[in-house]
Amino acid sequence: MKKIILIEDETSVVSFIKKGLQENGYEVSVAFDGKTGVKLVQSNDFDLVILDIMLPEMNGLDACKEIRKTNPHVPILFLTALGTSENIVLGLESGGDDYLVKPFKFIELVARIKSLLRRSNAHNGIQETAEPEADKEYIFRFSDLVVNDYTKTVTRGGEEVSLTSTEYKLLLYFINNPEKVISRAEILEAVWGVNYELGTNVVDVYVNYLRKKLDYQEDQKLIHTVIGMGYVLKKP
Repeated sequence: MKKIILIEDETSVVSFIKKGLQENGYEVSVAFDGKTGVKLVQSNDFDLVILDIMLPEMNGLDACKEIRKTNPHVPILFLTALGTSENIVLGLESGGDDYLVKPFKFIELVARIKSLLRRSNAHNGIQETAEPEADKEYIFRFSDLVVNDYTKTVTRGGEEVSLTSTEYKLLLYFINNPEKVISRAEILEAVWGVNYELGTNVVDVYVNYLRKKLDYQEDQKLIHTVIGMGYVLKKP
């Protein structure tokens, strides 16, 4: 049984989420403030963290940073009433893997949880496998960008680029579809594994965040916006 910790101070939200997740077969622990939540995560082995941003004692952004100091791999899903791109990017920069804006449908919460757990399981499985000798099938090159899909490492211009698991999956999708204009709906389905409402801006947020890490000069952009259609990976 997968163990989830819910760090949330609204009792009605806690009751709703905890009951629903238990009915879906998850073991759920609860913390009502950021400091307590961090302590519980640091002293227990959870499979996933659900974290509100507006919390007493310690806000969710700071709590996420504290969790990441000792546990860089546990999936963290932010719950937030602050749905602007700026707030979402702050959550991602603090170490979050995904976000869900309040109010939300419970079925979408479950879908996000399953997607994060699948990616986490795949990541852990890869770490436990020995790397084959010089297997070129795992190496993807585009311009001065190199992605090793076995070691999950990325370099551009010979410099290593550190990506979160979601950023890496997004980049891998682009590099497997070079020069192709890809719609936001296609990206959502391929990277997140579920059909989101087309009104979400999660693709734009992650693409912008990925660009900040990849584009070391203004004239060296790899991911380009095609207005009204989506994005394309093409040489500068």
